[in-house]
Amino acid sequence: MDGGPVLPAWAEVGERRLAHIGRVTALLDDWARALQLPADEAQAWHDAGRWHDALRDADEATLRALTPGLDRPFAVLHGPAAAARLVAEGETREHVLEAVRWHTVGHGEWARTGRALYMADFLEPGRRFLQADRAFLAQHLPHDFDGVFRQVVRMRLEWTLREGKELFPEAVDLWNAVR
Repeated sequence: MDGGPVLPAWAEVGERRLAHIGRVTALLDDWARALQLPADEAQAWHDAGRWHDALRDADEATLRALTPGLDRPFAVLHGPAAAARLVAEGETREHVLEAVRWHTVGHGEWARTGRALYMADFLEPGRRFLQADRAFLAQHLPHDFDGVFRQVVRMRLEWTLREGKELFPEAVDLWNAVR
């Protein structure tokens, strides 16, 4: 992994995904420093970043086995599956588990860790769309965490609707929590 994020032994990620995880984690670490977060919260942000896509490249059968009873499209199962694996390994920080579990769709009752991960996953500099806008938001976050969060939620929901994708109840709850 050559200096990249340390992932659990059960992680299933390719090189592209590993690079994404590294960029997300680096962004979360930068924000934690800029916001002068307490060490335990900074560690929680870091851990959420390195674990959020740990099963992103797993096959559908693996993800469905880890998320019995969760009737969701394959593309959004990696977060809940990773959270299930973390629980099985003894992770108890609920705000970290909720961040990992819902990072793809959002969640209206997130603590700051979930909100930070949701933004970092969207704003990380390796994504090719709206680069200038997203870079501005990423840079502005330490000065207006809540304002940037509202903007990211709006942008992500607008894209979801424009693309005709499914709008999950958790995403609606998130919008209602921040509007």
